[in-house]
Amino acid sequence: MPAAPARPSFLRAVAVLGATALLVGACSADPTTPDQPDVTQQPAVAVVKAAPPAPVVPVRWPLTGEAAESPVERPALAVKIENPREARPQAGLEQADVVWEQVVEGGISRFVAVFHSQVPAEIGPIRSVRPMDPAIAAPLHGLMAFSGGQPGFVQALGAAGLQIMSQDAGAPGFYRKKGVAPAPHNVYATPQTLWEHADAGHAASPQAQFALARRAEHATAVVSGTPASALDLTLSGYSHPRWSFDTASGTWLRSEGDTPATAASGTRIAAANVVALRVRLVDSGTSDPAGNPVPETVLVDSGDGVVVSRGRSVEVRWSKPSTDAVLTLTTPDGAPVTLVPGSTWVELVPASSGSIAVS
Repeated sequence: MPAAPARPSFLRAVAVLGATALLVGACSADPTTPDQPDVTQQPAVAVVKAAPPAPVVPVRWPLTGEAAESPVERPALAVKIENPREARPQAGLEQADVVWEQVVEGGISRFVAVFHSQVPAEIGPIRSVRPMDPAIAAPLHGLMAFSGGQPGFVQALGAAGLQIMSQDAGAPGFYRKKGVAPAPHNVYATPQTLWEHADAGHAASPQAQFALARRAEHATAVVSGTPASALDLTLSGYSHPRWSFDTASGTWLRSEGDTPATAASGTRIAAANVVALRVRLVDSGTSDPAGNPVPETVLVDSGDGVVVSRGRSVEVRWSKPSTDAVLTLTTPDGAPVTLVPGSTWVELVPASSGSIAVS
C-alpha cells in the first residue's frame, strides 16, 4: 500500500525541531560560552617614574661662602698682624678670609687676620695680642698665632678655647725676616707649619662667622641697600682707612688715608664686604712697655653700623652675647643680613671718637 501523506501538524513539529537545532548550534559557537577556551587577561603594568637627580650642592668655604674644588679639613688660623707705617706692606694679608681691624695704644691699628681657604707662603709682621682678641677669635675654635702679649691677655686666649701658638713660647713656624723693618717689626711665620702643629682638639674647620648669600645678587646690601662708592673711616687721629668700590672687580679697595694699600706681593688689598661697626672703647687697666694705656674694644655687646657689598650699603645692627658666640648682623627691623661671597673686613670704629661716612 502506498505510504500515507504526512499530516500538516507533524510537518510543523519537524520544522520547529530543525530550527531549534540550528539555534542551539549557533549559540554553541559563541566564544563566551564554557565550550570555548578562556581568554587570559594581562595584568596592569605600573609605570614608575624615576626620581629626579638630587641637585648638586657645591662645597663652600665656611668663612667666605665661595665654592671649593674639594673639602679641606683644617682649622682657622687667626694671626695678629701690625699696621703702623713701618710695618707696611704686610705679607699674606690679601689672602685672608676675614680681617678684623682694631685700635690699640697710641691710636695705631692692628689686625686679626683669619686664614682658612688660602695658604699664603708667609704672613707678617706678627705682633702681640690685645684684650679684645679672645672675643674675635673664640668662635673659630682654631689656632691663634702671635708674638708677645701680657700674661693676662695670653691666658684669656687659652680660656677662650683657642690653641695658642706663640713665637715667644717657641712655637714652630716663626722666624725673624731679614731685609725688612728692624725688630720688633720683623717677626713672620709660615702658615703651613703652624697648621701642621694643630692638636687634635683644634683640627676641625671653623663654622661660618657671618651669614653668606649663595649668590652675590642675593646679598642684603645688593637687594635692599642704597648706592655707595666710598666708605671713609676714622679709627683715631692716626688711623684713617678708606674703601672705594671698584666696578671692574666688584670689590672694595683699601687705602691708608690717601695711599692705596697693597700687600708685599704688590696685590691691592680688596674685600667683597666691609663691615664697619660702632663699638665702645674702654681702658683695659693695663699699659704697654712704654707706659701707654692699652684700650679694649668691647665686643660682648651690641650696637649699630654699616655694611657695604658690591656698590651698595645698608645700615645694620650687631650683637654678640658672649665671648665664644658668633657676632650676628641684622637690619634695623631685625631681618638677618647676608653678605656677598668672598673676603670680609670688619672695621671696629670707636663710637665716641671715630666716624663712619658712606658716600
